[in-house]
Amino acid sequence: MCAAILEEYCGSVFWNASYLNREDPDLPVCFEQTVLVWIPLGFLWLCAPRHLASLFSRKQVTKRHLSKLYICKQLVVSLLFLTAIAALAVTLGQDYGPSADPPSTVKNAGVYYVNPILYAVTWILLLLCQEGVRRREGAVDSATLFVFWLFLVLCDVFPFQTLLREALRLGEISDVPRFCLFYISFGLELIALILSAVADIAPEDKELFKKNPEAGAAFLSRITFNWLNSMMVKGNRQPLVQEDLWELQEEDSTAAINDRFQFFMKSELAAARVRLETKLKKKQDSKAKGATFQNPMTNGLANGVSQDVLMMEEKGKKDDGKKDDEKKEKDKEKEEVDHPSSWLISTIYKSFKGLLLESAFFKLLQDLLAFASPQLLKLMISFTQDKSRYIWEGYLYAVLLLLVAILQSLFLQQYFQRCFVLGMKVRTAIIAAVYKKALVVSNDTRKESTVGETVNLMSADAQRFNDVTNFIHLLWSCPMQILLSIVFLWIELGPSVLAGLAVMVLMGPINGLIANKARKIQIKSMKFKDKRLKIMNEILNGMKILKLYAWEPSFQTQVEDIREKELKVMKKFAYLSSISVFVFNTAPALVSLATFAVFVRVSPSNILTAEKAFTSISLFNLLRFPLAMLPMLIAAIVQMTVSKKRLEKFLGGEDLKTDVVLHDPSFNTAVSVRDGSFAWERQSEPLLKNVSLDIKPGQLVAVVGAVGSGKSSLMAALLGEMYTTKGFINIQGSLAFVPQQAWIQNATLKDNVLFASSPLLSSLLLSSQGINLSGGQKQRVSLARAAYSQADIYLLDDPLSAVDSHVGKHLFHQVIGPNGLLKDKTRILVTHGVSFLPYVDEIVVLVDGVVSEVGSYKSLRASKGAFSEFLDTYAKEQRNRTTSEPGTTSEPGGFQETVDVELIPETEDLQPDSPLEDTVSLTLKRENSIRRSKRIGSVRLRRQSSIKEPEVADKSNKGQRLIEKETMETGQVKFSVFLQYLHAMGWGYTVIVFLVYLLQNIAFIGQNLWLSDWTNDAVDYYNMTYPSWKRDTRVGVFGVLGVAQGFFVFFSTLLLAKASISASRILHSRLLNNILRVPMVFYDTTPIGRVVNRFAKDIFTVDEAIPQSFRSWLMCMLGVLGTLFVICLATPFFTIIIIPLALVYYFVQRFYVASSRQLRRLDSVSRSPIYSHFSETVSGLSVIRAYGHQERFLSHNTKTIDENLKSVYPWIVSNRWLAIRLEFLGNLVVFFSALLAVLSRDTLDSGLVGLSISYSLNVTQTLNWLVRMTSELETNIVAVERVSEYTELENEAKWVTDTRPPEKWPEAGRVQFDNYKVRYRPGLDLVLHGITCDINSMEKIGIVGRTGAGKSSLTNCLFRIIEAAEGRILIDGVDVSTIGLHDLRNSLTIIPQDPVLFSGTLRMNLDPFDKFSDEAIWKVLELSHLKNYVAGLQEGLQHEVAEGGENLSVGQRQLLCLARALLRKSRILILDEATAAVDLETDDLIQTTIRQEFSHCTVLTIAHRLQSIMDSSRVMVLDAGKIVEFDSPSNLLEKRGNFYAMVKDAGITQEDVTSL
Repeated sequence: MCAAILEEYCGSVFWNASYLNREDPDLPVCFEQTVLVWIPLGFLWLCAPRHLASLFSRKQVTKRHLSKLYICKQLVVSLLFLTAIAALAVTLGQDYGPSADPPSTVKNAGVYYVNPILYAVTWILLLLCQEGVRRREGAVDSATLFVFWLFLVLCDVFPFQTLLREALRLGEISDVPRFCLFYISFGLELIALILSAVADIAPEDKELFKKNPEAGAAFLSRITFNWLNSMMVKGNRQPLVQEDLWELQEEDSTAAINDRFQFFMKSELAAARVRLETKLKKKQDSKAKGATFQNPMTNGLANGVSQDVLMMEEKGKKDDGKKDDEKKEKDKEKEEVDHPSSWLISTIYKSFKGLLLESAFFKLLQDLLAFASPQLLKLMISFTQDKSRYIWEGYLYAVLLLLVAILQSLFLQQYFQRCFVLGMKVRTAIIAAVYKKALVVSNDTRKESTVGETVNLMSADAQRFNDVTNFIHLLWSCPMQILLSIVFLWIELGPSVLAGLAVMVLMGPINGLIANKARKIQIKSMKFKDKRLKIMNEILNGMKILKLYAWEPSFQTQVEDIREKELKVMKKFAYLSSISVFVFNTAPALVSLATFAVFVRVSPSNILTAEKAFTSISLFNLLRFPLAMLPMLIAAIVQMTVSKKRLEKFLGGEDLKTDVVLHDPSFNTAVSVRDGSFAWERQSEPLLKNVSLDIKPGQLVAVVGAVGSGKSSLMAALLGEMYTTKGFINIQGSLAFVPQQAWIQNATLKDNVLFASSPLLSSLLLSSQGINLSGGQKQRVSLARAAYSQADIYLLDDPLSAVDSHVGKHLFHQVIGPNGLLKDKTRILVTHGVSFLPYVDEIVVLVDGVVSEVGSYKSLRASKGAFSEFLDTYAKEQRNRTTSEPGTTSEPGGFQETVDVELIPETEDLQPDSPLEDTVSLTLKRENSIRRSKRIGSVRLRRQSSIKEPEVADKSNKGQRLIEKETMETGQVKFSVFLQYLHAMGWGYTVIVFLVYLLQNIAFIGQNLWLSDWTNDAVDYYNMTYPSWKRDTRVGVFGVLGVAQGFFVFFSTLLLAKASISASRILHSRLLNNILRVPMVFYDTTPIGRVVNRFAKDIFTVDEAIPQSFRSWLMCMLGVLGTLFVICLATPFFTIIIIPLALVYYFVQRFYVASSRQLRRLDSVSRSPIYSHFSETVSGLSVIRAYGHQERFLSHNTKTIDENLKSVYPWIVSNRWLAIRLEFLGNLVVFFSALLAVLSRDTLDSGLVGLSISYSLNVTQTLNWLVRMTSELETNIVAVERVSEYTELENEAKWVTDTRPPEKWPEAGRVQFDNYKVRYRPGLDLVLHGITCDINSMEKIGIVGRTGAGKSSLTNCLFRIIEAAEGRILIDGVDVSTIGLHDLRNSLTIIPQDPVLFSGTLRMNLDPFDKFSDEAIWKVLELSHLKNYVAGLQEGLQHEVAEGGENLSVGQRQLLCLARALLRKSRILILDEATAAVDLETDDLIQTTIRQEFSHCTVLTIAHRLQSIMDSSRVMVLDAGKIVEFDSPSNLLEKRGNFYAMVKDAGITQEDVTSL
């Protein structure tokens, strides 16, 4: 019916099969005039509205320039419009024109009127569309218009050849005007097609597109990723660096991603909280049926309390209700309901919906196309069998195979690109969200996870989400592919498919079981990983202490034990995965075996022909992928759910209440606390009870009290860091906070002080923990930061304790005190320095968390309360202070002068050649950072420094750079690294694994060749009965070969697992072993994050990624070789084509690997700053919050992540760039194997054709995988390279050498320095210039000197933390440089300045080697006044110390360090500033204990408070690394030299000395 109408419309035949059924086929003219015209035009009409929309949109568009290209495009279309009008004119002319002939009765058919009009309208529409594209923001071309021109040209190719052939056949042109018009318009269409493929870039955008070529890439360049070429070429010429990377597009930037994510997260999280509440209420109701008990606090809170508070309340009640239940049960409960759950996934979905749907669309198209190839293969085989078919059919199939393959490649790459970008965005969103949360997280939530675990959320868990989102569409695509395969197989083989299907279904549960088991193992493994990293983090942070105490072996065994457990778990995991690999590899073989066996047995008429067999095989191959991916995906999702829980718990945890501290202007005080009780955790007892304080603006208030009385907690409460259980705090004005332990950022000194206020200072890079500053300097930087911030209220948490008395006094008077810089501000000072108290306006005395007295110094002294007792102990000291004080304060120009002297050297003497750089290192801890020897000294120094010759300055520049840039290997990974890994695996294993894989591959090829031979039976036994013995042999051999493959894979995987675990063990223990043996200088020049990264990311790669990519690489490699072998076997001509293809392949791969590997390296190098900035932020949280700088840190974090994305994004694209090129190569392989099959169809049997084409269809994927695996293996092997880089670092001297000192050495404890010189690092100046002295047994020596005189360097030398440059140290006549470090360090004892504790039990902190009995430990605890405290703890000695000893006060930590020293009982004791951070009582305790317990020892004290050394046998005064005075205190005072000046400065009078 339809055809008849069309024939009427065209005036010719619409369709006739005879047109095609001949040697030179053609399409009927009518078909060409209708269908082939409507296809492209219809496409354009459908797409036009989108382009027209931008013409009529309300938005005022900045008029873009009219480019030459645009004008050409419009011109071509206008010309086409003219041809259409001309064609219409010709028709009209023929029908109605005044022709000379008599007017014909036969008019032109309708089509000659309609088509020109259709075209004319289309061209007008197209003119408008092109204008629309020009106006669209950021558009450089249009995909739809390009596709339209492509369709048009392709459809016009048919009439093109029809007209030509017609003309050639007739020898003349029948319809000249139309003939000419067609060819003119065809030419114009071609030109238009070419023009539409070029990007139209405005000159003003040129610069922008240089920074980001993707934005200016044309459609063809976008689908083939050609815009990346410039980077690939560059990367091949020289290794890429961060500066070569392009800017991110707006929508890929962290800020944009994070904003979207946070927007959706808000609403989702709120909904989840509501859900949680209702759930809890239900639970509560069912629980509280019997006893309705009410928590009195709920009422007070019920009105304005946010949901999480209620939720916690509920939890509190519940816990009270069943305290007696087992703890386990409680923990389990807590796990279940503690946090709002199942909101993360929906948030991610809503945030990235667009990308998800686009990628789904491409995936769908690709999946459908995938099923076209087997059908074409089937046609191809039947074509080779039937020799009577025309040859053009074969060519058509070959071309169609190529076309389908190319389309499939294009869609697949677009899908992957979108999915990977999606994964990247999800990871970014999670990292940003975790960071943002960390800034506002409450102390409860913070306690639950250590810094290490939180960093893990950012690294591991965000990465898991990234991995899953990459493949999320497989969730629906796999089942769909499975279904379609089954449908097509049913068409081929009928019900026999069910047999194969049954086998597959049976495989399901097995995989399910394995996956479930794997998940449990995974969780276990994560636990060990967390634990190991936590310990490593602490070891690295406390390295100095481990070295001083010679404790490395104890911690090494701790880590090794955890590692062994982790490896055990990994081994289990590996065995499981090899079982699943076995199941997986036998699956396809078993499936095809079951199917074919059933098929041939069901009825004798079922004969396996080549088309059936190979179509089925290629369908089974299609099935392999979804079947393989589903379980992997499910396993990945399972891992992700673990991560999801962790993330939801953290992100859903409660925030710090911002409303704890009120800011009510009606109060006339600066700070008011009314009847406040404050606790660190919601459930715990309040630490501060019933505190009431009023502090007026401009007052200076001191807070004093014993250790642990709650002074720091009061500060925290004022900052709003604690839970208010009752009462409130009101603060008016901005805050500045100086914490007890200064927090220093890894930035320049300037950035640290300014903290983003206005600039004044020069720069100096500080390392991650301010390593290159001494304790006192860190404090001063911290104080300077506060002073700079111009706040109204200053909270100073004991900032003066870390500096020596002289500097402390100076700081107090010039900055804090009544005449200081901050004199008009409100200051709250926690202090232990009694001498400052007379100058403060008010004193608050804390006793056990309660304010016992408040008042001025005088009134408190008069009231004879706790305070005056506290003072009477120190009255003597007090008196001295007051006598000498007036002299200092009344200096008229004192302020001016001292500020100059004090601060200038710190800030401006930083030319590279000034002494500061020499400091740049080790115990830069305190010393030698600023040589402010004397006032004159600093001036003198400056004068000298300007005369130094320039070369010297250059030289010291090398030593000056404290933190080296992270090294990054460039270029190809050295082959030796691969060998190193294989060697770690064991050569025997490696060879066997390789052989077994080879056998598996041989079995695979054998199986397929057997099948091809089997299908030829169909031809041999044509029309004969098929003997059953033959059938059984065929099936049997086929089956055996299939199962053999599975077993080979199973064995090789098992062996590989064993081998790779032994490699993991070896590499990790080497790394750990070496890291504990590198000299201290390494830790001062390397940020800890960098070392942790080796233990975290790189070891993870060695453990999990390398074995996997190694296995995949082997399988792919052998697979590709097998395929090429089979194709060459079938069509030997193919060997000729292999060579050029292989060359192209090799070049593409080299290009790719060079850039990709470098991008991966840039990725891992730019990742470290994300994590180190994060851990820095977490450790300085209270400071950041106090200053209100959260926003600034957020934006810094955004920048850091962006830097990382700049290398991740091109890496993703580079994979697509490669894939699309390789797939085109693979598609050519398919095309040529098909083409050759067509050419040699007379000599080939159909079985081999089927085999070679079905193999080549597979080769695309395998080729792609091979390059990916090669590069992945290369990328991952970098981890081995990075690990081995740290295993080859230079070690310090041996721990134990052949020359062992005598058993009881040192018995006397006599120390001699003999012309001792030392420098921190080669290339730096000397720190000690030839020290010579002799310290006798049992002498008590005080070592004094200004900051930077070299006091601590002296102790570092005793312990050989730094080795001598010249000279030697003798202890009891033994030269210390001849014996092992541990022998030396075990015989000395130090009480260090920073009391470092490790997480673990108290006992472990005192005696990590379990050398001593519990009695001994209790005894030393008693001596160090901790017995009562420890006995009061539930677990006693087994009490868990938190990370870094957070759950003990600084004073208690200091006392523990004293206990350590008492336990060691060695003859030489070094006290390093140990009394700095402790209140006077504790100080007294420590001093008396030392006097009693160490009376028979040689004691060296590095003093800050001169009082503590006035009773020494002798005092050594150091200045600029030389001994200037060394004698008994009384003699020195008589000499009236340096020491006398210092004593006078400290305000100690002659009678004090005599009384001492």
